[in-house]
Amino acid sequence: MPVRHNLDDMIDRIRALLAVIEEGSVNRAAVRLRITQPALSRQMQSLEAEIGGRLLERETSGVKPTGLGHALVKSMRPLVGSYDSAMADLRRQARGERSELRVGYLISAAHSVLTPALTQFRKSHPNLKLKLRDMSPREQIDGLRAGELDVALIGQEGIVAASQFHSTKLCSLGVCLAVADSDPLSSRKGIALKQLKGRDFIGVDEEQMPGRNHWTTALCKTAGFKPRFAIIVDGITNVLSLVVSESAVTLLPGYFATFRHPGVTFIPVSDPKARWDFILLWQRGRVPATTRALVDALKSVGKQLG
Repeated sequence: MPVRHNLDDMIDRIRALLAVIEEGSVNRAAVRLRITQPALSRQMQSLEAEIGGRLLERETSGVKPTGLGHALVKSMRPLVGSYDSAMADLRRQARGERSELRVGYLISAAHSVLTPALTQFRKSHPNLKLKLRDMSPREQIDGLRAGELDVALIGQEGIVAASQFHSTKLCSLGVCLAVADSDPLSSRKGIALKQLKGRDFIGVDEEQMPGRNHWTTALCKTAGFKPRFAIIVDGITNVLSLVVSESAVTLLPGYFATFRHPGVTFIPVSDPKARWDFILLWQRGRVPATTRALVDALKSVGKQLG
């Protein structure tokens, strides 16, 4: 029956085998590894017992790998390298160091928030590797939970997961209404929410943008009515397309007022209570200096926006 070993012990034995093969001698490998020759021999015997076959042959010129030994080296050398690289990266993270920063963001917020923040961030961290991923709010939350993201520039929807991570409100923005260019409202310079009573609204899939429809409903209730969601879609791009084709309306963060979309007009909402909070989430635990620097840059941009 094969002997059971933990991963660290197995990696150490494989690393020792690689040293023996590279040196061509158990004695020289023992000196290199700073262990005794008998201890190294026992490691080789234990590894052969674990694998189930001979890995080394002793010849007059030294020690040579068997066919099985060659196969083990071919398959396990990359594994040892990956293991060492992963452990080194984890130790750097434990010290608060990162070789890369993984950021999820809303594409609609890239121009007004992320791009200026990265301009600031790059001044102090010009060589840090950044992985930027355009993701829906749900994808960002899932990415944080899975440990695949360090920071999520998520917007209002981040409220639903704020208790699970470090969080901050970057800014509180005004709200705008998206209507078709052909809509009678499109000529207005501003609009009050109460003027939307009776209009069809376009909602979004709560799976992708959790809390967005609730936010719209809460705003409309402050104006004395409950919105009727005639259509539910799975993303902002589809929302804007349907604003044109279905003559329905939707409420959006105020930064959309600077957008250009064929057939769509964006009108500022005048109600003082109509606000959209921009939420930033990042992983709990010891916060690496690079993550803190990006968060600070995003906060700086958020202050300028409101």
